[in-house]
Amino acid sequence: MKERIEKIRHEVEEFTAKSKEHAEEFRLKYLSRKGKISELFDDFKNVSPELKKEVGQLLNKLKVSAQEKLDRFKESDEVNVGESGADLTVPVPEWKGSRHPLNLVRRQILEIFGRLGFTVEEGPEIEDDWHNFSALNFPEDHPARDMQDTFFIGKEVALRTHTSSVQVRILEKTQPPVRIMMPGRVYRNEAISARAHCFFHQVEGLYVDKNVSFADLKQTLLYFAQEMFGEETKIRLRPSYFPFTEPSAEMDISCTICHGKGCNVCKYSGWVEILGCGMVDPAVLQNCKIDPEVYSGFAFGMGIERITMLKYGVNDLRLFSENDARFLAQFESEM
Repeated sequence: MKERIEKIRHEVEEFTAKSKEHAEEFRLKYLSRKGKISELFDDFKNVSPELKKEVGQLLNKLKVSAQEKLDRFKESDEVNVGESGADLTVPVPEWKGSRHPLNLVRRQILEIFGRLGFTVEEGPEIEDDWHNFSALNFPEDHPARDMQDTFFIGKEVALRTHTSSVQVRILEKTQPPVRIMMPGRVYRNEAISARAHCFFHQVEGLYVDKNVSFADLKQTLLYFAQEMFGEETKIRLRPSYFPFTEPSAEMDISCTICHGKGCNVCKYSGWVEILGCGMVDPAVLQNCKIDPEVYSGFAFGMGIERITMLKYGVNDLRLFSENDARFLAQFESEM
């Protein structure tokens, strides 16, 4: 065994590498899993007990010596220059990568609300009936509970249909004041088209404290719209209905494409809907053991895909999930 070690040690010392191919040949021959040094370690179990210490030291020394030589090959200018004559140690130009447009917009939304004191919370994508429906004041016969609208994976378990379920989880364990943003992926049983998908991304906001009013909600959303789309952006709130807010509204912004003049994006109305909002229903606060006589709050939610389509002029929702490198390369990383 000692003779074999000495022979391989001599081979290692004599080996020279003048290219990266030679360095790789050295690694494969001596240091790979099927290399000569690994074979020696495999045979070490057959060494007699009285020689194990001495032979083990020789083996370890050989392996360290071979690894050090391989490291020197990798650092050597001669190897790096290689047969092509190109110096591979020269720093390459700094190229900016690209982020997914949904991630860019998600981060921008969270940063805008972060300036207003909102923190970020996340929750599970697989939810039980209580957090996804019941605690949010959805009646038993609400259409959202039907199989054709929701992906059920059990009798009382489904893929979440909105990130509002995170509101319930936070309010159950946290006493007001609460000021949070909840981003995440959600699922709806819908046909895939240019304007709809079976999964998409939402970000919701929640603010619960004493004396929170609808005026606070309006001013918060106006600030967001102007920070996101420009100072000239206008908003309007239209009455609507959501089970977990009362009163409820849908918010439109002045069209960023035609600037209110009318185009096919805004259906020639000059306005584009971007989110739903409202004051938190007292029943939801009660379900979370919060006294609605003391506390009030507002909530809002928006689809990140919709905001991204408006911001970048994308006209097909499916582009966000098809991983087309040509599409994604257009969004240079700025953040």
